[in-house]
Amino acid sequence: MTLHPEQLAVPVDGCAIDLCSADELQLAQRLVSFDSSHDEGIRTCTDFALGWLEGHDIHARTFDLDGLPILNATVGEGPVTVVLHAHLDVVPGKKEQFIPHVDHEFLWGRGAYDMKGATSAMFCVMADLAKLDAVEPLGFRVRLLCVPDEEDDKPKEIRGTEAAVNRGLVGDFVVCGEPTDLHVGIQAKGVLDVRIEVEGRGAHGATPWLGVNAIERAMDIFDRLKLLPFAQESSRFYDRPSINLGRISGGDRINQVPERCVMDVDIRYLPEQPVERVREELMSLAVPGCRVTEMFRRPPAKVDTKDPFLLLLREATRTHAEGEVQLVGRDGTNDGTYFLQRGIPSVEFGPIGSGHHGPQEKVSIRSLRAYRLALLDFLDGVRTNVDRLTGLVQPHGIDERLNESRSLL
Repeated sequence: MTLHPEQLAVPVDGCAIDLCSADELQLAQRLVSFDSSHDEGIRTCTDFALGWLEGHDIHARTFDLDGLPILNATVGEGPVTVVLHAHLDVVPGKKEQFIPHVDHEFLWGRGAYDMKGATSAMFCVMADLAKLDAVEPLGFRVRLLCVPDEEDDKPKEIRGTEAAVNRGLVGDFVVCGEPTDLHVGIQAKGVLDVRIEVEGRGAHGATPWLGVNAIERAMDIFDRLKLLPFAQESSRFYDRPSINLGRISGGDRINQVPERCVMDVDIRYLPEQPVERVREELMSLAVPGCRVTEMFRRPPAKVDTKDPFLLLLREATRTHAEGEVQLVGRDGTNDGTYFLQRGIPSVEFGPIGSGHHGPQEKVSIRSLRAYRLALLDFLDGVRTNVDRLTGLVQPHGIDERLNESRSLL
């Protein structure tokens, strides 16, 4: 097997667990070649992934959710479980983006950075562990969970990770392989998506003063929303919450004063901000003829900076990363919140790259190898400290009422 020069540039001698022959770059190229932005492509990609795992003596199986497969693979047994969380679906791209390209430094292609590069490294880590476990039992369990709908923005009653968690496919600590440039994301903003429906009064477009323009009223309300107290706050990891007017519709004809306007607003609030307070402030927008309805909510992510698993992960990464490994906050949300809702710590941790969801997506080849080694050293740290880590996490249920959509005004 011939490795890329960027892979060879990363020393492996210091890694506590020997690498098997699996090549994370080669696998990443194969995964990128699947157009998994649609259902059939997701199924084909998952079939390949399942076969790859079984070919490396890893116990793996799938179960379906709405016709899409969720992959669960495990290596080892013991009182502690670490979950490596990945998603095989990607956002749509041009046809050429599914033809992976390798240059002197990067792997280019749709999903290379978000997150088939990280996924390939996780698969190789599982193969490395399976080889070790065949000789010397690990003494703990590593679960690889791959979902098909992390990028899906369509409303669903239940999502893949949530379904897996409900089946008990959980652990004591979760690493979501989302792009972080080898830093560790310990916080993510919460999501509160709302629909604002505003009424006006129709009139002829030639005499707008005889009516009330619903679109103009809606924009006034949106301006007020951006000035609410929660929208001005900051924290250690964030300058401000995120507020995005994602969709707006109103009016029937250009020569009529619009009687109705609907705005869909994506609000990402800070982990320190109680969602009930954000809701109360939204209620202050109440004016006659205005209704605000919650469309979707996902709680924020927040992990204790002194969590023992987190400390082991950060220390392991320092050995292989170039530069300081920082604890960071993430503006976007991730599937780790489904674990956090049950009291299971979950972080984001992925390789170096750029351009995810864009036309120039790429991942650093060197960082893929460093990422694989960091995960292996982290898992060796877990193996060494199993007794100390056993029983630290007690998963619990969630309050289903927290996920109910409701009218706010």
